[in-house]
Amino acid sequence: MKKRILSGMRPTGKLHLGNYVGALENWVKLQGEYENFHLVADWHLLTTDLDTSNIKDNTVEMVIDWLSAGIDAQQSPIFIQSKIKQHAELFLLFSMLVSVPRLERNPTVKEQAKDLGLDNNMAYGHLGYPVLQAADILLYQAHLVPVGEDQMPHIELTREIARRFNTTYDEVFIVPNGKLTEFPRLPGLDGKKMSKSLGNTILLSDSPDEIGSKVMQAVTDPQKIRLGDPGRPEICNVFTYHRKFNVGEVDQIESDCRSGKLGCVACKKNLANRLATYFEGFREKRAYYLQHIDEVRDIISSGTATAQKVASETMAKVYQAMKIG
Repeated sequence: MKKRILSGMRPTGKLHLGNYVGALENWVKLQGEYENFHLVADWHLLTTDLDTSNIKDNTVEMVIDWLSAGIDAQQSPIFIQSKIKQHAELFLLFSMLVSVPRLERNPTVKEQAKDLGLDNNMAYGHLGYPVLQAADILLYQAHLVPVGEDQMPHIELTREIARRFNTTYDEVFIVPNGKLTEFPRLPGLDGKKMSKSLGNTILLSDSPDEIGSKVMQAVTDPQKIRLGDPGRPEICNVFTYHRKFNVGEVDQIESDCRSGKLGCVACKKNLANRLATYFEGFREKRAYYLQHIDEVRDIISSGTATAQKVASETMAKVYQAMKIG
């Protein structure tokens, strides 16, 4: 039997290049080798945004991006977290197995709290969301979790919780591993972490004109002001994008940038054209799904039913091991 993958995202709507490079691309590549389960993490969204007025529309937009990128729902079930109550049950049980100081040491949670200006106002659910993430993963007995580098501390906590449960009660859970992509984090156009809230993203669904306009705003080497100035591609965001999406030309681009032969405007136009071509097939598939929203909803419903069956089987083993329930 194939080993299993569990991966998911919070439903914040259309996805950007960082989502693609950090996770989605890897999901597509691995789905033939592994049995994939893909989670719409709507409960996780509440840790940073209590406004749920757009959550259903954003869920559909995100799932359309998954499908357009190449997720095959026939072999990779797509499901909604809040539709499967066993996530909450296992989260509650796991919360008894981890200390508050251990959660407070999580660097990803601390960084997020700093970015959001929470200081001493962090919600209990926000502090504990890595435990809910552990429940998400272990509920489906995942062997592998494809993530960006900022999520690796959560995977380590998941491994700790699995081992502690297995030692305290019985060998119920597989201890999973995280899997990083070659580009685990793609910077935003301004060099900061890519985020829609910062307005520094390129969306997968952007038109060629939108891509071109955004790329022209990207921050480059501040010492390379005009054509002829030698550049430092290792500190240039545009070159980072070339390394990922323009592999065939990247060596020449690097050489011409360092020598001053290539100017930033030409370099950006090259990248914009490459990105527009790279995601042309994606945009075509997305246009189809936008015209077939009922098909998307049926995919989610079917995937949720599949995931529900697995979740029920796991919780039966959990309660048997704990001799409760």
